[in-house]
Amino acid sequence: MSEALKKARLAHDAAPRLAAAPASVRSRAIEAAGRLVLERAGEICAANARDLERARAAGMSAPLQDRLLLDQARIESIAASLREISRQEDPVGRVVGGSTLASGVRVERLRVPLGVVAIVYEARPNVTADAFALCVRSGNACVLKGGSAAAESCAALAAACADALAEAGLPADAVQYVEDDAGHTETAALIRAHGLVDVLIPRGGASLIRSCVEGATVPVIETGTGNCHIYLHRDADVEKAVGIVVNAKCSRPGVCNAAESLLVDDCAADRLLPPVLRALSEHGVQLVGDRRACEVAASAGVAMGEATDDDWGTEYLDLKMSVACVEDVDAAVAHVNRYSTHHSEAIVSESYAACERFLAGVDSAAVYANASTRFTDGGVFGLGGEIGISTQKLHARGPMGAEALTTTKYVIRGEGQVR
Repeated sequence: MSEALKKARLAHDAAPRLAAAPASVRSRAIEAAGRLVLERAGEICAANARDLERARAAGMSAPLQDRLLLDQARIESIAASLREISRQEDPVGRVVGGSTLASGVRVERLRVPLGVVAIVYEARPNVTADAFALCVRSGNACVLKGGSAAAESCAALAAACADALAEAGLPADAVQYVEDDAGHTETAALIRAHGLVDVLIPRGGASLIRSCVEGATVPVIETGTGNCHIYLHRDADVEKAVGIVVNAKCSRPGVCNAAESLLVDDCAADRLLPPVLRALSEHGVQLVGDRRACEVAASAGVAMGEATDDDWGTEYLDLKMSVACVEDVDAAVAHVNRYSTHHSEAIVSESYAACERFLAGVDSAAVYANASTRFTDGGVFGLGGEIGISTQKLHARGPMGAEALTTTKYVIRGEGQVR
């Protein structure tokens, strides 16, 4: 039996005890994890430094190195997130519906844990802590499979989480960390662990998500890549446009809620694009665009290459952005719905009607009017953290907190009634 299957079995066997634990006990475990992460900050950062050293030697891009980095400030942020989740209202056992039938039988619908949640992710060590906390908050055991680039960081965080469970009197086996393997055989075993894993959540790039979706024999919640768009409507305020686009593209270009594509109404391109393009260029953004966008860029003295068809659908995860001119809001909506990964999209406009048309027409998990796409984040949305951002429509959509890791069951009470 593979190591992944052995660990999935341990998590599966520990899951009922965790699910039955009182909310207060599970809260203590999450709170203890936050404390242990802080106490072990030096050890965790040293492990992360070794991961980063290998990543630089392998030629990892600067934005992805930023995503991998753990320093004291980020350790403190992880601990704060754990504390916040420990104080959240517990979803397990919550009554979400019910009725009394004509026969007198009483029906309730309750939230219950999914069971065992497997998370496969790349160089994102913070996912280890978020996944643990949200799974414990929702009464689920978890099997974590991080990527090789963050192997030591993730293992150190997972060890702290397991010790926190034990400290709270809960089974440490309810959190399992699967070491990376060169041939991905452990990942392949984990995503096919039918009967041991109740749901799989992949977090990473398009190739990781696609391989999990196509290869899994357990249910998958697809957390999509982020080909996010900013659309500048003809009535956009220039100052707002510059601030929103620069923030969405440049604040952290290696994350999934960073903007990758910029759209602008053709009739307002000469007014809106020059200041936006200059600001992007000053931040080191490589620009590619359609013919009209290239003409405006040239007149503004900003370098821009010609975009290919592939550019419109690409998540760069780097300081690069595609630019296209469109006829109007309907054309912008059509472009977004064609090329988007259905993650996060934004319109900048002073027209209420245009904003509402965009918000209603775009088929994505998060849509914005006059705000940066960078807000799409479980912590920012008040979830304390996130297990991922779902871009599918069944079960959960958008940033997924603890409630998204529950399902429901019917509990029926009678007094001898028969049908």
